[in-house]
Amino acid sequence: MEQPTAVPSADPASGKSRRAALTAAVFLMATSAIGPGFITQTATFTTKLGAAFAFAILASILIDFVVQLNIWRIVTLTRMRASDIANAAIPGTGYILAILVIVGGLFFNIGNIGGSGLGLNALLGLDPTWGGAISALIAIGIFSSKRAGVAVDKAIIGAGVLMIILTLYVAIVSQPPVGKAMFETFIPSTIDFATITTIVGGTVGGYITYSGAHRLLDKGQTGIENLGAVNRAALSGIAVTGIMRYVLFLAILGVVSAGVAIDVSGKGANPAAQAFQAAAGEFGLRIFGAVLWFAAITSVIGAAYTSVSFITVFKKDISDRARDIATIIFITISLFFYVIITTPPAQMLVFVGGLNGLILPIGLSIFIYAAWARSDLMGGYRYPRWLLVLGVLVCALTWYMGYKSIGPIFALLG
Repeated sequence: MEQPTAVPSADPASGKSRRAALTAAVFLMATSAIGPGFITQTATFTTKLGAAFAFAILASILIDFVVQLNIWRIVTLTRMRASDIANAAIPGTGYILAILVIVGGLFFNIGNIGGSGLGLNALLGLDPTWGGAISALIAIGIFSSKRAGVAVDKAIIGAGVLMIILTLYVAIVSQPPVGKAMFETFIPSTIDFATITTIVGGTVGGYITYSGAHRLLDKGQTGIENLGAVNRAALSGIAVTGIMRYVLFLAILGVVSAGVAIDVSGKGANPAAQAFQAAAGEFGLRIFGAVLWFAAITSVIGAAYTSVSFITVFKKDISDRARDIATIIFITISLFFYVIITTPPAQMLVFVGGLNGLILPIGLSIFIYAAWARSDLMGGYRYPRWLLVLGVLVCALTWYMGYKSIGPIFALLG
């Protein structure tokens, strides 16, 4: 693997390129974590739990902090992809991790395409199946471009900014009970492990765990010399996702608290769309359509890009162009299954979050072991023990949550 060189601070072009790479990684992580799955899950669980759902969001942010900081640091220090790190730490596990992430990413992308269909349905009134197909073709068009990398970065950053602005507007209009939400954040009236596992899986599970880290790797932002910038980028990404999660939750809580009935289980159910429409009328519905579509299209790109990045464990010398072609094929397969699977899109979006929540502890366990026992992979770097201890605690927690919630999660497919 080509080793990156230190970037001279005196070179303005290099500094700009470095900042662009870090910004793209932050928004790739953030938009992957705030995709259509999280939006639909938030609407569904806020309707079910009310203000108590705030605790699940807090738990997801804390778990996100520990997971992302560990994963980004380890990938940066080893200059290796996640599956290669796993194989080096425990021979053979890299192939298992790659298969799990690719399969989980495929299911997630089926849901993402469904989310894009729901978004265009709310925005333009298009049939969700046609909306999903059009969105998948747009994503394929981006990767067909000879400047796919630049196009992906610009699309992700632009969509991420628009998502935040539009959702903030609806959160203000819906007038949520902020005091009650803050109280339930720390002292919840209800704790639902299946809900927490699903929301964690939808924000940091499966492919999402590695999306920003692999983007940094592809941009050459690796090694101890870049560790400080990578840490700041990871924390910035966590902050962006954390704020966005609470803003979205408050937007929907305001509607639910006002007594509006939201359908979360019907075949054509679009819970978040109903909430936005109740908060801001027809304009709110169109805003939601734009938010969901931006979230979905960036998540289609993020899921495909990151899932395909794991195929290098099976073929080391794959070219960038071949990876773009594999990404196009991945999106096409996702679209095919989206069309033939009869599970309602909203229900599928909740299920895939849970599925990726079940995958999360497997990869995290391997990474924590690598950081603890294989410092040689990081050039002898002494990994912070406090971060490792937090990693072990979170790893144990995610295994426990997965055990407690596997039944309810798979029941969602019924």
